Amino acid sequence: MSDTAIVQTKSLTKTYGDKNRVNRVDLHVEEGEIYGFLGPNGAGKTTTLKMLLGLIKPSEGSIKIFGESLSKSRPSILMRTGSLIESPSYYGHLTGLENMRVMQRLRNVPDRNVDEALRIVRLENHKNKKAEQYSLGMKQRLGIAMALLAFPKLLILDEPTNGLDPAGIGEIRELIKSLPARYGMTILLSSHLLTEIEQIATSVGIISDGNLMFQGKLDSLRAKGRSSIYLKTGDNLTAHRLLLAQGYSPAKGDNQLDFDYLEDDDVAEINRLLVTYGIPVTRIGEKSKNLEDIFLELTGKERSL
Repeated sequence: MSDTAIVQTKSLTKTYGDKNRVNRVDLHVEEGEIYGFLGPNGAGKTTTLKMLLGLIKPSEGSIKIFGESLSKSRPSILMRTGSLIESPSYYGHLTGLENMRVMQRLRNVPDRNVDEALRIVRLENHKNKKAEQYSLGMKQRLGIAMALLAFPKLLILDEPTNGLDPAGIGEIRELIKSLPARYGMTILLSSHLLTEIEQIATSVGIISDGNLMFQGKLDSLRAKGRSSIYLKTGDNLTAHRLLLAQGYSPAKGDNQLDFDYLEDDDVAEINRLLVTYGIPVTRIGEKSKNLEDIFLELTGKERSL
């Protein structure tokens, strides 16, 4: 295992019955990263995060956090870790501030931490309202404030924008992006929202059916999405037959011919070839794959996650 990783697992596995909910996952989260743990619902994200916090015992594998074994140093590790897993825990009959005071006593942090955490999630004007009267989004903000209370070195968030409106999602996104530089935090957050991970993460892990399909820098993932080329002609059927005979492999799309990838020289040659045979080329276009397209290729999942 690496000595520089904040979070590192080796062959992490959780089995229920004869089903591996998490299957030999090797996570690697470096200090200062925002690591996006991406996958559809039921892929194994929450189970993995629970194992990192010692809430679930792994069936196999090992976990190191801050270079220490979780099984041997869990109290020490948790003192430097903040988390929000699944839905926030709170006392409904207490105000937001009173809930924060309860957590303050557990974490043994000063009053200024309470004020700062409430300010960061924009609950300072609602702190005297009972938590049971909070909207779903406000409850989510309270949970994030509790996770931030000790300003931990590692912050683990499970679907942190759940229940927030678009404006709230934007605010939490900007908050999370600011934490590494502002407070020296490393962030590990899960999401099934592909666009959110694309906008916030520096590194990403994609999990599907318990298997880690990709792990690395977001730029490396984007590099997998080489642009495809599409071609429209005055006679797509004849153009398709001609290009096949010349060794190209176009696919017939909706009123166009699609190519997985072509170098510029190939595009020029195809254009010259078609014009030479009297087939007018009406349009040549390029389509770039976004993170969702690459995700679907890696996991084979439907678009409705």
